[in-house]
Amino acid sequence: MPTFYNSGNKANVLLGSQAVVSLVLERELKNEPVSLVAEAQMQQQKKEIYFRLVKDTLATDDSYASASICLLMMCSRPFPKEQYIVTKFIRGEQYAIGLALLVEGKVVLAVMACPKLPLASTAVTNNTHKSSPNKIGCLFFGSAGTGTYVQSLNVVDSSPVKSEFESVCAVTEAGDVAPRRIRGQIQLGIKESPIKINSQTKYAGLSRGDGEVYLRFTRKPRPESIWNHAAGSILVSEAGGKVTDAEGNPLDFSKGKYLDYKRGIVVITQKLIAKAFESGKRIH
Repeated sequence: MPTFYNSGNKANVLLGSQAVVSLVLERELKNEPVSLVAEAQMQQQKKEIYFRLVKDTLATDDSYASASICLLMMCSRPFPKEQYIVTKFIRGEQYAIGLALLVEGKVVLAVMACPKLPLASTAVTNNTHKSSPNKIGCLFFGSAGTGTYVQSLNVVDSSPVKSEFESVCAVTEAGDVAPRRIRGQIQLGIKESPIKINSQTKYAGLSRGDGEVYLRFTRKPRPESIWNHAAGSILVSEAGGKVTDAEGNPLDFSKGKYLDYKRGIVVITQKLIAKAFESGKRIH
């Protein structure tokens, strides 16, 4: 096994997962054109190594062994009509593998695996899964107009349960203690301590009611990458939540690799939306 496979460099883990995703999509979608947009980039030499590793690992039949693996997510190219977006693979203790399908710049479906997220919701008021807290690993999926669902990663003995975004506390990035986020939570009337979660797992947790609001405000203007928000945004919105920029506008995924927003993103329940934007104006 090549040394970089165990190097501790999260980019290598990310690239490997993207390579697997691209191979499986090409195999399953057959003649449909697929363009992948994702976080990691790689040099041609390493791309060839990943090509060989993935092909050898998944070559369980002739189709996989001979498949042409187009790692388009590694290349810079104009956006076609449809793209699959691969999010970050691992960040901290919680991580998510998420894919979203965009059609003409709009997210129409998404699936997100959260291998370390307990199946039982942390919400006291809306625990849709009555399972043991010892069961770890969730699979979330949703599409436009059909709602969001969650089930165990062990799909053999698990049925999907509809996910609903309604709870009593805030969700924030792990390690984040930004004073203005705290002020925002106070102004929104949230008294519970925030749940701190890494990666897009925040969106997954919010979609099933683990929290009621996620305020992502930056100290300095910076672009937001679409792969950090595409899958999560539709999971939350289909569960009854709202995902907007700091001004209350819907997120626009048609502009390229980055959202055209610099001030922040708000993820919240419908009942708190007006108060959230007023709070956002005051803390800015």
